[in-house]
Amino acid sequence: MIIEQFIFTVFSLAIFVYMFFKMIKNNDTSYIIILILEAIGIALNFLGFALFIELNLLLNILKYVFSIVIPGLVIIIEMNGMTLIEIINVSKARLYLAVGNDKKAKEALLNLVSKVPNSYKGHKMLAKVYEREGGMRKSIDEYVQAIDINKKDYESYYKVAELLNNLDKKDEATQMLFNLLNNKPDMYKATELLGEILISKEMYKDAVNVYQEALKYNPVSYEIHYNLGIVYTMLNDFQNAKICYEKSAEINSLLYNAKYSLAEIALIYKDLEEAEKKFLESIEEDELSADAYYELAKICLMKGDKDIAINYVNTAIDIDSKKIVEKVKKEPLFIPIMARISIPFNLENGEEKETKLMEKEIKAKEHLEEMVDITRHLSYNDINLLKKNIKEKNSINMKLENIEKQSNEKQK
Repeated sequence: MIIEQFIFTVFSLAIFVYMFFKMIKNNDTSYIIILILEAIGIALNFLGFALFIELNLLLNILKYVFSIVIPGLVIIIEMNGMTLIEIINVSKARLYLAVGNDKKAKEALLNLVSKVPNSYKGHKMLAKVYEREGGMRKSIDEYVQAIDINKKDYESYYKVAELLNNLDKKDEATQMLFNLLNNKPDMYKATELLGEILISKEMYKDAVNVYQEALKYNPVSYEIHYNLGIVYTMLNDFQNAKICYEKSAEINSLLYNAKYSLAEIALIYKDLEEAEKKFLESIEEDELSADAYYELAKICLMKGDKDIAINYVNTAIDIDSKKIVEKVKKEPLFIPIMARISIPFNLENGEEKETKLMEKEIKAKEHLEEMVDITRHLSYNDINLLKKNIKEKNSINMKLENIEKQSNEKQK
């Protein structure tokens, strides 16, 4: 009993002295709380020792908790790079955030970074609070401070790029993401955001490089294959686009957008059977069903199946009359059956359906549909050349571009 009390006294006094000098060195009054708890624990031990009495179980537990356990935990946490003031303020901030009091959380964190300017956790948490409040520029500043303290904080690096993109500073965001991927090439969400930005800036060749690099780390990602298909589509590289769409649809059989794109590419290559097969698969997706039925009607007319074409086009109109009727009126293929197409009288009052497709998907879809119209002017020999080597393909692409330019000039 006496030996136990003696060992406790030595350890607790040593920790007390250590904490006292820590307070003086850091000029941090937060340690006073720990010192008070330690003093209570030491006093309990001294009481039992001086009066020659044995403390009950509860007092014994309190003595060890106050004098050894709590200070010991503080020391261990500090050894991992956090000071006591950080522990207290970060804990307070987390508590306030948990109950939805962002203002108090921000106060605790501002107090922390003012006293400990190199507090990594303080700056990072403050950045998140500013972001929640909508203060994107202040949030960026705090994330940058966190990165300066911890150079390997790739998450904060990504957040800066994301916020810059939200502020429409796409060039700065692009540079940040390229730098990030140089250091962390397997960070998928950085690839995803960079690809989105490059597509929006029509930097399709750069986007190809980014997605191709990402496939080294995510070879079975249907999203990357699908996005790569979109980029190749915009570059008029339909052979590679087809390979990417097929791979994405193979990985994710419910990716009907890829199947629709494959159907359009089949039409470009005048492969009506393959196009019909893929459009029939695409009608499973509500977002694409009207367009798929419309395209199926065109295929039937090309094959001479007028009755089936009429059923298909009327089904398309039932699904989305406003969009499909406009297309039908512009398409010469429907002239022979126009009298049998059910066009609603109150078309102007029809509701415009909201699309769930992303902007890049809409652009790629419209581009493919436009290229189907343009390639009507190409011969079967030209189409076959599209499937051969790159040199010949580039020659055909130049033809496509010239036809596209002429089409645009006529529209003007």
